[in-house]
Amino acid sequence: MARAVTHDVAVETRTRTVTGAVRPGKRTKLLTKALQPGEIALIDHKDIDRVSGEELVRKGVACVINVAESSTGDYPNVGPTLIADAGVHLVDALDEPLFDQLSDGETITVRGGDIIKNGDVIARGEVQTPELVAVKYGQAKRQVGQALERFAENTMHHIRQESELLSGKLDLPHLDTVFRDRPVLVVVRGVDHQRDLKALRTYIRDEKPILIGVDGGGDALLDEGWEPDMIVGDMDSAADRVLTSGAELIVHAYTDGRAPGRARLEKLGVPYKVVAAAGTSEDIAMLMAAEEGASLIVTVGSHFNLVEFLDKNRKGMASTFLTRVRIGEILIDAKGVSRLYRPRASKRALSGVLVAGLFSLIVVILATPALNNLVDLLWLKLKVIFGIN
Repeated sequence: MARAVTHDVAVETRTRTVTGAVRPGKRTKLLTKALQPGEIALIDHKDIDRVSGEELVRKGVACVINVAESSTGDYPNVGPTLIADAGVHLVDALDEPLFDQLSDGETITVRGGDIIKNGDVIARGEVQTPELVAVKYGQAKRQVGQALERFAENTMHHIRQESELLSGKLDLPHLDTVFRDRPVLVVVRGVDHQRDLKALRTYIRDEKPILIGVDGGGDALLDEGWEPDMIVGDMDSAADRVLTSGAELIVHAYTDGRAPGRARLEKLGVPYKVVAAAGTSEDIAMLMAAEEGASLIVTVGSHFNLVEFLDKNRKGMASTFLTRVRIGEILIDAKGVSRLYRPRASKRALSGVLVAGLFSLIVVILATPALNNLVDLLWLKLKVIFGIN
C-alpha cells in the first residue's frame, strides 16, 4: 500500500502544472533577492548548493527550471533535495536556450517537464521528483570518496601556490576601522547563517564586536537590524543598500591587481579600498582582522566541511586551511560562541529591577505605620547631621 501511495505522489509530481511569472537569473544568489512567492525561477546552476536551495524555498517559488544539471553526482549536494521535498516543482531542462526565449516577468506554464509559452511547448525537461533526487543523492554519497581524493590533491597543489597566506603579511591600505584589542564578527552568506546570527544577538549587544559582512553577509547583518562596520568581497552579491550604508568597503582583488567589484562601487559613487591577495574573501576578512590586532574572530556562515566547499565550487581548501592555521588561536565559529557565551543583564534590565525594588519599598513603608515613624526619625537625624533647617 505504501508503495502505491508513493507511486501516485511521483506521478502527480511529474504531471503537475504551474503557471506564473518567470524570473531568469544565471547567478542564483543574485536572483533570489528579486524573487516573489509563486513565481518561476529560471536558473543555470550546476549542482544546486544547500544555501541556494534554502533561499529558493524561503522565497516561496512555485517552480524552478534549471538549464544545468541540478545534481551531477560528483558529490552529495543537498540543494535539489530541499527544493523537491518542499513541494517546489523542479525541472532540469538541460542546455535549452530558455534565457534567450523568455523575458523577465513573462507568464509561462510548466506542465510536468514541458515549458509552455503562449500555448506552445518551447522546451522539454526532466522533472526532479523527490524520489529521483533521493536516488541521485544516494549514488553521489557512495562516490564521495573519489571527490575527497580529488579535493585533497588540489588542496596540496594550491598550498604551494598560496603559502604566503601563512608566512607573509597582507599589504593593507590605511583602514578607518580600528581592530586593536576588539572582538570581530565575520558574517558570510553560508549554511545556517541566519539562524546563527539570531543566536548571537545578545553577544553582539553585550560585546559590541566589529561587524564585517563578506559580500551578501552585509545584507544578513542589515536584515537582523545591525549596521555593518565593514564590507569585504568582490561586491557582486551585496545589495546597494549595504554598499551605501556607510560601512568601510574593501574590494578583494586578484593578485594581478584586477578588481571586479571596483566598477560597481565607482558607479555608486562610494569610497572604497582595495586588498589584492590570494584566497577567498572570507579568508581575507579574517586575516585582515588578525593583522590589525583583533582579540577574537567569530565567524558566521563560514565553510568548514567538504560538502560546503564543493557547494561553493571549490576544488580545494588551500587558502582556508592556511588561514585557519595562521589565526587559529583567536578564531571560533558562531555555534561555539552561542553555546559558551552567558549573556549579561542589560543596563535597561538592571534599571528596571532597581526601580521596581524602590517602588515596592515605598509602598511597604507607606502601608506600615511603624515604618513611617522610623523614616521620620531617620529624616530628622539626617537634617541634624547636614544642618538642614
